[in-house]
Amino acid sequence: METDSEPYVRLASLRQLHEVMAALNTARSLADTLQTVADGVVNALGYELACVNLVRADGDLVVAAFAGNPAAEALITGRVGSRESWERRLTMGERWGDLIFIPHTEGWVLDDDDVPQWYTDGPAPRFEDEWHPSDRLFAPMYAPGPQGGGTSGELLGVLSVDRPRNGRRPGAWGREALQMYAFQAAIAISNARLRANMQRALVRLEREQQALRASEESFRQAFEYAPSGMAIAEMGGDQHGRILRTNDALCRLLGRPASAMRRYAFSDLVHPEDIGTLLRTSAEGGRAELRLGRRDGSYVWVSLRNSVVADAADGPRFLLTHVEDIEERKRRELQLAHRASHDSLTGLPNSAELRARLSARLCRQPPQGVSAAVDSLAPYESFDSFDSFDTYGSQDAAQGPPVFDRGHDFDFPPGADAYDHHVHTIAPTEESDDGSKGLAVLFCDLDGFKSINDRFGHNAGDAVLIEVARRLGNGVRDGDTVARLGGDEFVILADGLGRADAQDLAVRLRNEIIQPIRAEGRAVRVGASFGIGWAHCGMTADEVLKSADERMYVEKRSRPKQHRRAG
Repeated sequence: METDSEPYVRLASLRQLHEVMAALNTARSLADTLQTVADGVVNALGYELACVNLVRADGDLVVAAFAGNPAAEALITGRVGSRESWERRLTMGERWGDLIFIPHTEGWVLDDDDVPQWYTDGPAPRFEDEWHPSDRLFAPMYAPGPQGGGTSGELLGVLSVDRPRNGRRPGAWGREALQMYAFQAAIAISNARLRANMQRALVRLEREQQALRASEESFRQAFEYAPSGMAIAEMGGDQHGRILRTNDALCRLLGRPASAMRRYAFSDLVHPEDIGTLLRTSAEGGRAELRLGRRDGSYVWVSLRNSVVADAADGPRFLLTHVEDIEERKRRELQLAHRASHDSLTGLPNSAELRARLSARLCRQPPQGVSAAVDSLAPYESFDSFDSFDTYGSQDAAQGPPVFDRGHDFDFPPGADAYDHHVHTIAPTEESDDGSKGLAVLFCDLDGFKSINDRFGHNAGDAVLIEVARRLGNGVRDGDTVARLGGDEFVILADGLGRADAQDLAVRLRNEIIQPIRAEGRAVRVGASFGIGWAHCGMTADEVLKSADERMYVEKRSRPKQHRRAG
């Protein structure tokens, strides 16, 4: 702005100031805005030099724009002055409204601080209001406050100006114009910063969205093409557990199309015995092994691993479920467990399994009024056996090892706790038909079996044992246990029998055993001796078996020797 007497101001000067103000709001970036601020001081306010010192994040001020002298611009642009030095400048000198004027008579103390500055040479002032080369004039720029006041916000930067073109210190109009310009420049800088922040936020958001899309695509491909089953299910609410999405591997495993899977929840597909395991796993996340139903009605063992996917605002939203086929492993585990608890020759429960099942029914506390001597006082119960064998030619007969386990589903109450929901096992106390029932233990020993091994070999003996096991298994009820104790000894556990029922069972089993057996191309016969014991709480499994064994041997010794030898 050229020299104008006050209060007279040329219209051209106002128009020029207006154009500069408009340019502040059309700059494309923060850097353009800062340079426009510096240029406007030179072009519209009548100063030869202008510098924009911008406050950085750390509080120090950096020379962000310079106008009026290319040499000075190259020298100090980008240099930093400490906030402490700037605070000293802004608290000394004369206050011209919001402006700070530091005359040369005071400014010499600032010559050696760290604020970047340009020194101009010139003669000493001849008039009182003439500008001295060491005079300093600063216009602080504050962020607009809530009420729009120019000094109510934080400091954004400082405009420093030098060498008015008219050579005089600015009058009232010049001071007002510079102060107003600094206020508008602060608004422009704030807006430019806001736009820059918004642009950075948009760029960051776009990058995040691109990353999210890439992540979703990666998840989709990993989900769809995973070699094992994957599913997404709802969590919480009325639709808890409902399947939302499945991959091809899970659909193939269960033999169900994806459209049909969306009609189910996992609780609809799980085996009834595994529903509790599923519910605990779904509620807590984690891993479980259970059975899922196929379309054909069969079940497949799977390892089901849940991950709870949570939303930061709304809490748990859905379950990501990984389903792995473990049918082969489970089959091997069941086979190993079966081998450990069953006789390899006959397929019957072995001695350890027999004792485990018997112990499960018994507690150590005898029922009130029943002593451990009850069984020992009861009459011995035994049955004669056919103890000879005959040969009837050499026809071949296919013999295969049967697998009998009538006790597999035997539902014993918990036997370890004598007081909590335990029903005591009590032996019948009389032979009379008074309706009392108990757990009968039939100890069976084959008669004449050693002679078959000696005469025809162990293969023939094995065939006899296999056939006897089959006949015993067919002769008992579902829920009874037939076990091979070892050698040619077998034990039957039959619950809910009276004494007469147990005797009838022993007779029927003996009659089945004495029928001819095909072994190694010939027909052979063996007999059987039975001893009947009764289990009741207060006894151990070994005590029960010993009692039945002793009764069997008493019966065997009571018969003439010729009736017990092989024929």
